[in-house]
Amino acid sequence: MVKILLVCSAGMSTSLMVNKMKDSAKAKGIEAEIWAVSDAEAADNLPNADILMLGPQVRFLESKMKEIAGDKPVTVIDMQAYGTMNGEKVLEQALGLLGK
Repeated sequence: MVKILLVCSAGMSTSLMVNKMKDSAKAKGIEAEIWAVSDAEAADNLPNADILMLGPQVRFLESKMKEIAGDKPVTVIDMQAYGTMNGEKVLEQALGLLGK
C-alpha cells in the first residue's frame, strides 16, 4: 500500500487529480491511498503519507514542506502532467521517488 498526499492552496483543483491517480493505480493493480488537502492541513496529514506532492501553484512551499516532512520525499507535481490532469504520469512520478 502506497500513501500519496497531494497539497494545493485550497485542496480543490487537486481533488480531480486524486481521482485520475486512483483510476490509474486501480488499472495497474496498485494498492494506493491518495488524498488531497490544503497547505494548512499538510502537517496534520503528513504522518499518514509515504510521499507529499505539491501542486504547481504552491511550489513556493517546497522548502517549508521538506522541513516538516523529515525523511519523507517531497516534490512538486510535474506542471505539464498537472495541467493535462495526467493521473498516470503523476502516479509514476510518485512511485519513482518511492522506488516502487
